[in-house]
Amino acid sequence: MDRKTGASNPFYVIIKPMSADLIKIDHIDRIPESYLGTPIAELLAYHNLGKTYQQYLQAQLLIGMCMDNRKHLSIPDNFAYIIRSGGANLRYSEFRVSYAIAVGNVRHLVLIGHNNCGMVNLMARKDLFIQGLITNAGWTREEAEDHFYHYEPIHEIGNEKHFILSETKRLRLRYPNVIIAPMLYLVEDNLLYLIEE
Repeated sequence: MDRKTGASNPFYVIIKPMSADLIKIDHIDRIPESYLGTPIAELLAYHNLGKTYQQYLQAQLLIGMCMDNRKHLSIPDNFAYIIRSGGANLRYSEFRVSYAIAVGNVRHLVLIGHNNCGMVNLMARKDLFIQGLITNAGWTREEAEDHFYHYEPIHEIGNEKHFILSETKRLRLRYPNVIIAPMLYLVEDNLLYLIEE
């Protein structure tokens, strides 16, 4: 339902609650067996465990993560393609995902959400968003309101963990030969956690 006009909006998705716990990777033995020997395990070892960087000539995996400025990955140069978008939402970045798989030959993808994401409960930031566009971008109130009400439903993610799990499921169906791992970055400790499925 469009929150401004009341009309149906096919892009607005209600994400149903799921049970999701986090797996802290604080030792190599905590990495699930299904990821051992893959670039996913390497990412966790580099970022969480301080593994010494190796040299890479080409990307080993694709990382989809939020654009939030509080997140920084500890990985070597050339290790990964990275697509940043609000909430780690790759729905509108599929051509770039396909490019990394088809041309970049990556066979592994990680989706990294984070806690306290700005794409959760966007309606609570509506006035700040609209006023920010008026003040910072020089928009009229009507332009800013129209922009917010048009795009908010397709960018609202609902819940960080649940969205990452649903996006992982969607991408697995879309790219069945690619191994995809759902993760959450906690801004308090700057560590990556696997989301238990």
